Amino acid sequence: MKKLIALFAFLSIATSPILIADHHEKEDQGLLRHVVMFQFKESSSPKEIQSVVDAFHELPSKIDSVKGYEYGINNSPEGLDNGFTHVFLVTFENDAGRAKYLPHPAHKAFVEILKPHLEKVMVLDYNAND
Repeated sequence: MKKLIALFAFLSIATSPILIADHHEKEDQGLLRHVVMFQFKESSSPKEIQSVVDAFHELPSKIDSVKGYEYGINNSPEGLDNGFTHVFLVTFENDAGRAKYLPHPAHKAFVEILKPHLEKVMVLDYNAND
């Protein structure tokens, strides 16, 4: 019975709004990495895919909240890519930088260039200091 009460007390504390709020505050601290992976449609030509890549390359010069940018094409020998070929890593100073980037007109224009060629997308964001 004591173990059950201790477990209940722990769960009550661990899920309290104060601790959850503290966790969210930490998410807003430190560099934020925005990892974007694309799988293109088989019907998209190499030239069309390159036009998408070129449009993504322009985003850092158009959106001042972008603090860093990397790009690459998958070359892993493991065969675990699930069809994703292109990876983009965008760095923001914090969550606020991403919040400015996502609705930015240049980002929205890029998405319109991407849509006709996109089969699948995967996006993962994380704070680099965690």
